[in-house]
Formats: sequence, structure tokens, C-alpha cells
Amino acid sequence: MTSFRISEAAALLGVSDDTVRRWADAGRLELERGPNGIRMVAGSELVRLLGDEPDGGALARAFPLARASTRNRFVGLVTAVERDGVMAQVELRAGPFRIVSLMSREAADELGLEPGMLAAASAKATVVSIELPGGVDA
Repeated sequence: MTSFRISEAAALLGVSDDTVRRWADAGRLELERGPNGIRMVAGSELVRLLGDEPDGGALARAFPLARASTRNRFVGLVTAVERDGVMAQVELRAGPFRIVSLMSREAADELGLEPGMLAAASAKATVVSIELPGGVDA
């Protein structure tokens, strides 16, 4: 998939469909016509737009916590915290992404994690898997 419908492009950019249309009308984003006449956005246009804000964009400006690293840091709202005797499971929503962290209950208590709080999840991994639509692993 190298071209996206306006609604798909909006979801990938984290903006509304109307914003994508306004950007196209203002010349910030180029639209093309798909085979069935539907307006589409080339994936390369999305990459260009994502690179337009090297400072991390609006999220980083609103919440400086997001500025630490754009590669492995997800800033969002804590949506659930489940504690048991030793462990805690913390769920965070960062845009369209749901991140779940398992940590000691002591760590969750020290951080005072509760639903509705702003927090950042950071990820470190030696292996990252990429999947294509349709379930083909790369």
C-alpha cells in the first residue's frame, strides 16, 4: 500500500480528515486521484509531512516530556492500572497506540500511577518485527 485514502492519511498523521483536506487546499499536501476517482495521499507525501516537524510536533510543544526521543518514547494518558501483590500492569494510550507495561507494584506506587495521568512509555529492544497488512512478516 503506497497510497492512502484521506481518512487513512489523517489517522496516520494524527489529525482529522478535514485537516488533511485543508492542507491539500493550502498546498501543504498533494493529493492524487486513485483508479476509482477517490482522492488519495501518496505515502511519500506522508513521510515528507512527518519530517516537517523535527522538534517532535505539537505533542512535544504541549508536553515537553515527549521531547526526549521520538524513536522510542510514547507520551499519552494512563488508561488502566491493575495491581496485585507484587506486580502491576499499566496501560497507556498514546494517540492510536495502546502500550502495556508490566512493572513491580512498588514502582507503580512510587510513580503514583493512576488512570487519567499523563505519562511516557519508553521502549528498548534488540529486535523489532514489522508486519504488512495481510499478516506477512518482514
